[in-house]
Amino acid sequence: MLPTRETRRQRLTRQVAVLDRRIVALKQRSRRLSWARLWSFLATPVLAFFAASVDSRLATALLVGGFALFVIVVLLHRRTERAIARFSIWRRTRQTQLARQSLDWAGLPPPLADAPQPNHPFEIDLDVTGEHSLHHLLDSPVTLDGSRRLRDWLLAPVPDPATIDRRRTLVRELMARPLFTGKLALYGQLAARDGARWNSASLRQWLDEPIPQDGLGLVVSILALLAAVTLPLALANAAGVLPPYWVIPFLIYFVISISRLRTFFGVFEEASLLQDSLRPVRDVFGFLERGRYPHAGALGELCAPFRAGQRPSDLLRRITLVVSASSLQRNVLLWLLLNAAVPWDLFFAYQLRLAKRRLRGDLPAWLDVWFELEALSALATFAYLNSEYTFPDLREQPVYLDARAAGHPLIAHDRRVTNDFRLDAPGELALITGSNMSGKSTFLRTIGVNMVLAYAGGVVAAESFSLSYFRLFTTIKISDSLAEGISYFYAEVRRLKALLDGLRQPNARPLFFLIDEIFRGTNNRERLIGSRAYIQALVGPGESPQNGTGIVSTHDLELTSLAGERVFNYHFADRVADGRMVFDYRLQPGPSTTTNALRIMRMEGLPVPQSDAERS
Repeated sequence: MLPTRETRRQRLTRQVAVLDRRIVALKQRSRRLSWARLWSFLATPVLAFFAASVDSRLATALLVGGFALFVIVVLLHRRTERAIARFSIWRRTRQTQLARQSLDWAGLPPPLADAPQPNHPFEIDLDVTGEHSLHHLLDSPVTLDGSRRLRDWLLAPVPDPATIDRRRTLVRELMARPLFTGKLALYGQLAARDGARWNSASLRQWLDEPIPQDGLGLVVSILALLAAVTLPLALANAAGVLPPYWVIPFLIYFVISISRLRTFFGVFEEASLLQDSLRPVRDVFGFLERGRYPHAGALGELCAPFRAGQRPSDLLRRITLVVSASSLQRNVLLWLLLNAAVPWDLFFAYQLRLAKRRLRGDLPAWLDVWFELEALSALATFAYLNSEYTFPDLREQPVYLDARAAGHPLIAHDRRVTNDFRLDAPGELALITGSNMSGKSTFLRTIGVNMVLAYAGGVVAAESFSLSYFRLFTTIKISDSLAEGISYFYAEVRRLKALLDGLRQPNARPLFFLIDEIFRGTNNRERLIGSRAYIQALVGPGESPQNGTGIVSTHDLELTSLAGERVFNYHFADRVADGRMVFDYRLQPGPSTTTNALRIMRMEGLPVPQSDAERS
């Protein structure tokens, strides 16, 4: 039997408590080691000083032993501090998962700051991005690229069956390997600095910079040959065997080296910058390189670039060697002597260029796998935390939507009301009526946001959810624009025109539309005339249904008369109990028979007369 949501919440809570105790114990150990480090540093010279008056050998032994003890204590202290950092990240990750499960928005990291796309088919209407959004709830990647990749999956305008099927396979594999996703998150958090998302932009910019085609490899070879000739000639001259012939190759060596001064002085800074850029990803790449993957599994196939050909650890070691070797520039005397004897800096500058060429070929693939895994892990974590959710049944044909016990994932579990809904033919339209606050808008968003999750490759908040591959288009949150001089009504008309254009556009994928309170920005008479004509255009004339289907909500009860072969009426009901409006948020067949606008106005103290129907 699969663990329930409550079981997983209790498990996460216990893990946080265990980690709390572990961190407290480690911090106590760190304080003891800190004192031991201080006393070993101070006591060693004092004891050696007094011992020197008795026995110099004893003083030497105390100095050596004290220094060794100090080094051991320092290493143990650093190891303990690293353990504290790792356990703190584990604890923070578990706490964040609890916050994601309970929709505790204050406990989640800030959302991605990217502005929404104003003309996107559904981004704003369905709260896909921004604060308290679907992306905010799922957004566990620690890299900016991974977060944006997850966002792009949620915002894909046209679903691709092959891509979705591959993602679902990977998400299922990652769900079965929580330790893998946990360690990936741990190493990713270690890569991020000060809680900020790691950004690959500077590293990619460095890779895109052109590599000079100045024959540096040939120059290094020539200088190495000159150095190999100069050294034995100089030794022979020092022994009195030969005249100072070594001056000739050395002068040539010197002139060629001086001509490359710019390459000399840039190698250390460039290598150090590269090392600083790659240091955060070292642990992540090492983990993915050492990982054990199931044979013939999608996860193993995805991570293949880390195990085939040039491995990240080999390349990173080479770059570290270049940095260490070129750091001799800090010791000017040693640096001058060494470069006078051999082309030290130019050789390592050439090695850095070779590493850069290899990085250009391999690093984009490594980063792409990491970002892909982060986005996939976000979907897998969402599924793990919500065990009652299910993977949708996606179909090519026929045009179809069948939702059972579907709820909105951004509504807390204990307040969420679920509904069943079905449309199963092209051109069908569900017309939903009901009073204010009865649940019409929330139901539209429920269907839409679960479709977004399904097409991203994740689980949906439903007992079962079967649907075709639709293009999704919504018109729910319409706003005017003072800057552009656009009224609410004109903005709504433009949005509805774009929806109708998308519906009539030839496309293998039918359109699924969600329209909330159609033509609310104009008067009753014109709204009714326009709504009738628009709904008839949505379903299509006679025996020629449109390439799509969808849901329209409205306050206009007169529109329920459009019910027929392809238009179906549904409603949300309300009632008054003890002077309060009561809603059950349950979708029911047929048109609404009640309205509540006057009741709400009267209950809030506005001067509204009571109608004859209300008196009776």
